[in-house]
This record gives sequence, C-alpha cells and structure tokens, in this order.
Amino acid sequence: MASRKLISSGSPFESKIGYSRAVVSGEFVFVSGCTGYDYKTGSISDDVVEQAEQSMKNIALALSEAGASLKDIVRVRYILPDRADFASTWPVLQKWLRDIRPAATMIQAGLMEEIMKIEIEVTARKTEQTTPEADLSSWL
Repeated sequence: MASRKLISSGSPFESKIGYSRAVVSGEFVFVSGCTGYDYKTGSISDDVVEQAEQSMKNIALALSEAGASLKDIVRVRYILPDRADFASTWPVLQKWLRDIRPAATMIQAGLMEEIMKIEIEVTARKTEQTTPEADLSSWL
C-alpha cells in the first residue's frame, strides 16, 4: 500500500474547506490549486502576472516539502476567471516550466474570491533523481 503524507501551506482556506495544499501518495504528489496569495504575509496582488508568479512559488514550496521538484511535474491545470488574462501569464509560466513541458490544460471558471485571477494545480511524479532543495533555491 502506498504511503500517504498531507502537506499544509498554512492557508486559512485549508482548514475552512478541509483540504491539503498537497498530498503525497507513493511516488505521486498532487498539489491543490494554488492562487497568488503569499501565505507569509496573507497578501495577494491584483495583477494576474504577479499572481501567477506567486502561485508557482507556492507550488515549488509544496513540492519541496513533498520531497519532489518542479522537474517532477507531469500535469498542470490553469484556471482563470478571464481567459483573456492567460496570454499575459505565459512569460511567467514559461520561466518556471519551459524545460519541464508538462501536459497542460487551461480552464475558464470563477474562482473563490474576486481578487483571485489565476489558480494553478499540478501533479508530479517523484523520481530518484529529485533534488528539491537545489531546484527550489534557483526560483525563490
């Protein structure tokens, strides 16, 4: 049976709704949708590009805590209330995922709060070559 580990970011939404930032199940890591909130400060920018950047930082931190790396991402979903905002986030997404090139989907849907302009979720598969600390330090 695969081991299971729950990871929290400290977001107030996790306890209010009843979910984990990430769940490790065997070699897979499922990272919940991450928005542009900086959980250290509780703040969020009103700019979609800055939110995309912070979302990717939140994902990188969750993967690191799971013993995984950005390089382990195999699937990504982008959810935006306004699909017209997606193209402006591409430089940020390319910076973080250019060489990884996971399978991807963009969905237009309403998010939990009006201020949220993008939510990103990923699935990763840990490998023996994973070195999360080295991967994380290059981005933060």
